[in-house]
Amino acid sequence: MKKYTFLASLVFSLATASLFAQQDGIVIVLEGQTIDISGGTHTMTAPNNQVFDVPFHVENNTGQSHQWVVTRYKVNEPTGWADGLCWGHGTDPFGGTCFSSTQMNGNPWSTPASQSVLFTINDGEYGKLKPQINPDDFTSGTAHYRYYISDPGSGYSDSVDLVVDYTASIKPAKQEPSVSITPNPASDYISITLANAESAQCKIVDSFGSLVIKEQIYGSKKFNVNDFKPGIYFVTIEISGSKPFSKKLIIK
Repeated sequence: MKKYTFLASLVFSLATASLFAQQDGIVIVLEGQTIDISGGTHTMTAPNNQVFDVPFHVENNTGQSHQWVVTRYKVNEPTGWADGLCWGHGTDPFGGTCFSSTQMNGNPWSTPASQSVLFTINDGEYGKLKPQINPDDFTSGTAHYRYYISDPGSGYSDSVDLVVDYTASIKPAKQEPSVSITPNPASDYISITLANAESAQCKIVDSFGSLVIKEQIYGSKKFNVNDFKPGIYFVTIEISGSKPFSKKLIIK
């Protein structure tokens, strides 16, 4: 029973910590902006069909030096989505240490409190927190992530929430190539027009299988059939990447 009580308390703490996790002297802003959103939420609409970053600056105005770690808590994430993050000093030209969704396989998950990852943020400096969000192309929904700032072994000092809305793209159905022959029946000329294809090879054979015409068509082509003997002919269209298909042509 104690185990379940502890887990319930942990989940409750994570779900409510942002309500009071705002320490004087810590300022969290979106990169390029000045509004402090520490303890608050940034809501955005995701761009279509791409992975994207949302960089935050975590400014240290506490009067002390810190070696903060970041804890990511997934409040909600649609099926098929993935997230990663980078965390480093604001002056790090490489953006700090980055972690993939595979490495961040826990919930909550924290950046390692090891000397190879920890770095010092002096008073007046900032760390760059850069979540990376990868929505599933065909899964609409809203993701909600929370990022806690803390010193190793201490309680959460501050936090910021990221809410991402995404409308999945609709993959258009593939349109199959087709061909029209007009007029049909014909006596003087015919026009063969392609649809959903730029070019095709056209073959016209008579009822005995003898080849009468073989030409490449680009979009549309007009043929003189004035010299054709009356009867039934077959027009075969061959388009790259598609199966050949035939149509009956009647010459009067």
